[in-house]
Amino acid sequence: MTCNLLLVDDHSLIRAGVRALVLDIPGYAVIGEANDGSQLVEMVEQLSPDIILLDISMKETDGLEALQRLKRVRPQCKVLILSMHTDPALIMQALESGAHGYLLKDTTATELEHALDALRNNERYLSPAIAHTVINQALTRTQKNQVQTQDSHNLTARQLEILRLIVRGKSTREIANGLGLSIKTVETHRSQIMKRLQIYDVAGLVLFAVREQIISLDD
Repeated sequence: MTCNLLLVDDHSLIRAGVRALVLDIPGYAVIGEANDGSQLVEMVEQLSPDIILLDISMKETDGLEALQRLKRVRPQCKVLILSMHTDPALIMQALESGAHGYLLKDTTATELEHALDALRNNERYLSPAIAHTVINQALTRTQKNQVQTQDSHNLTARQLEILRLIVRGKSTREIANGLGLSIKTVETHRSQIMKRLQIYDVAGLVLFAVREQIISLDD
């Protein structure tokens, strides 16, 4: 079954470039485009896309404002931010506003495919290039807020290994290939990790991993 995409970016050249990349990815199709965030909710209602590729910086209604509006009316929509911005506060704001992934605009076709596959499989995705940035931001927030957590995370060695790879932005397929496991096995571990920790998004897992010293800023 084809996964339908909606592109929202105020630069026609960017939309054309992304559309060209998508053409080479089996199982995906661009069914609509918008050049401003103000059109987002209306187009989602009309087209019912599976995944929305959304820019953050647009002239009229920016991506974060549009995302917040969308989540109020269609909270189930999957949104992949496609941006040139690497500011840690902005990335965290996007994730906290409901984005399921964050991809830089200089991405490759392979990375775009990994990101789309992740969202299609109800997972989240962070560009490896910004994973370190998100960890830094998470650590800063933890130090400021002095959040108290349980003493023991109760994860197995394999689950810890997979958790480290998740917070570094690795897709399920990449984790499976790297560890010599099946995709189904990795998905089972991921589900068990989230259920055990009661954390169901990548930003939260990053916070937890840094706070519990499961991953360091040098990893």
